[in-house]
Amino acid sequence: MCKLSELPNIGKVIERRLNTIGIHTSEELVNTGSKKAFFRIKMIDNTACLHMLYALQCAIKGKRYTQLSENTKEDLKQYFNKL
Repeated sequence: MCKLSELPNIGKVIERRLNTIGIHTSEELVNTGSKKAFFRIKMIDNTACLHMLYALQCAIKGKRYTQLSENTKEDLKQYFNKL
């Protein structure tokens, strides 16, 4: 278990947003999942964008933003567009 800001793609801003919705550890983020975490952030921050969703997914997988597969990007984009 590590601090959220130690995960790839998670800076202080996203860490604060996650803390606000009750996610304080990497384990909590993994258990919540990127889509659910993003939805909860979007409910309190209407400016949350698709790139934040990508960042959350990559953080869970322990990958850099550039390593996100095209299939995963498309899935997340469709989810984002439905919100």
